[in-house]
Amino acid sequence: MSKKAVWAIIVVAAIVGLYFAIIGRKKPEPKYRTVTVDQGKITQTVTASGTLSAVITVQVGSQVSGIISRLHADFNSQVKKGDLLAELDPTPFEAQVEQQRATLLKAQVDTLNAQITFNRQKRLLDEGLAAQSDFDAAKAAYDGAKAQVEQAKASLSQALTNLKYTKIVSPIDGIVVARQYDVGQTVAASFQAPVIFIIAQDLTKMQVSADVSESDIGQVKVGEPVRFTVDAYPEREFRGSVSQIRLNATVNQNVVTYPVIVGVANPDLSLRPTMTANVTIDVATQSNVLRVPNAALRWKPEEKVASSTEQRAAKMAQSGGAQSGGAPAAAGSQLSQTRGGAPGAAGKWTGTKRTQSTAYVLAPNGEPKPVEVRTGISDGRYTEVVSGDLKPGDPVIIGLVTAKADAIGAPPGRAAPGGATRRF
Repeated sequence: MSKKAVWAIIVVAAIVGLYFAIIGRKKPEPKYRTVTVDQGKITQTVTASGTLSAVITVQVGSQVSGIISRLHADFNSQVKKGDLLAELDPTPFEAQVEQQRATLLKAQVDTLNAQITFNRQKRLLDEGLAAQSDFDAAKAAYDGAKAQVEQAKASLSQALTNLKYTKIVSPIDGIVVARQYDVGQTVAASFQAPVIFIIAQDLTKMQVSADVSESDIGQVKVGEPVRFTVDAYPEREFRGSVSQIRLNATVNQNVVTYPVIVGVANPDLSLRPTMTANVTIDVATQSNVLRVPNAALRWKPEEKVASSTEQRAAKMAQSGGAQSGGAPAAAGSQLSQTRGGAPGAAGKWTGTKRTQSTAYVLAPNGEPKPVEVRTGISDGRYTEVVSGDLKPGDPVIIGLVTAKADAIGAPPGRAAPGGATRRF
């Protein structure tokens, strides 16, 4: 064999050896996905939906029935207190006034006649020329005539009032939001006053009436900041504050909600009555606190499947036979969902605090290590760590690393490790 062939064999062997040496020193790929524990701000919120309206809205109606003869205001009309908004046809009411005036005049004439008769009977009685019964009858007729005059005056006053009601005026300064009737329509006020106009006093100051669930109403306080959006301006966020928490609850399909009134400034008049608002109320805020992702509190390591029938029987006996015909359920498969954010691991809800949740950190040997922590408020993504062995920078496990091979090898419809699901 020539020297060149020997040297070629040596070079090839060295390259192969170097390759396997590099491959041998390559670190194993991590099995767990981790996130670093950090410090930051957490804001716990309560969400609800509501409707915008002016702070003061007045429904203007009619106290008498009649046909609308004139309209002096329309949609979006600016009006002042006392301005004429509409007129009803006054003809029948003017006729009633004339009739009552005639009735009053007749009552006054009857009273004068009764007074003359009474005075005559009184003189005759004094002279002994009339019976006492005639005098008493004349006095009763005179008193009845005076009562008829007062009754006629009251009827005339009522007729004048009804005639006055044919002119509908604005009770406040504001803008006409709605008009329900047109000229020529008949307004019937038999049992209740029909609404002709709706006037909003000041659209630069509005309010949102948000329906908050009974499970969240205990966290809402007057003065708390509120953020909301409307469909008309999806990219714009409006701000206000809770001004009132009303007690008149509404029950709809066994769901109890309480109206929470949110005061909102509207200087540019971009917000309009009856818009739907998606409200977010900031009920608690903590700044520069240790926080952990909610996924870390949900994750639990899977328990290894027993390798023999005896081990399975022993575990079934320990668990009281809860799992039958298969492997024990993975620890942590039953998560307790807590209010105010994400679920915590076996945490109990006490107002705004939960106790004794469990997170898993990645130990130096690459295996998960449980850490007991006490959790606080949550914003849906992160949860406050009140106490425990977690420190800023600790890697907490949020799941398993998922490979494409795992997803392809999983049975149809069954999740591969780490949550991947094979689809066809």
